[in-house]
Amino acid sequence: MGKLVTEMLKGTLEGMVLAILSGRPAYGYEITAHLRDQGFSDIAEGTIYALLVRIEQRGLVDVAKVPSEKGPPRKVYSLNDQGREYLEEFWRTWGFLADRLEQLRKLEQLRKGDKQT
Repeated sequence: MGKLVTEMLKGTLEGMVLAILSGRPAYGYEITAHLRDQGFSDIAEGTIYALLVRIEQRGLVDVAKVPSEKGPPRKVYSLNDQGREYLEEFWRTWGFLADRLEQLRKLEQLRKGDKQT
């Protein structure tokens, strides 16, 4: 991924992780693997684990320790009510920003077209 994509992801990764958890509980590696399957191949596992700690501290997820076949128990994260409310606000904000960006893009395209005629 390019630097611009990386910078843009910083502001949206939290919402993306919460969206994944809205579908089902998951542990850190599962979340990272899901994001990679969706084309976000450069996201480091450490980035996701640090984000999970932050959203846990903010009370957006519940955590359960589940026995693992290989090593210590896994921390499985699930979205709680506060996390669902936050995710709804994230999607509202995302929709607002996406609409405004699309309007700006169309306006710039029109301006370019006007300059060419």
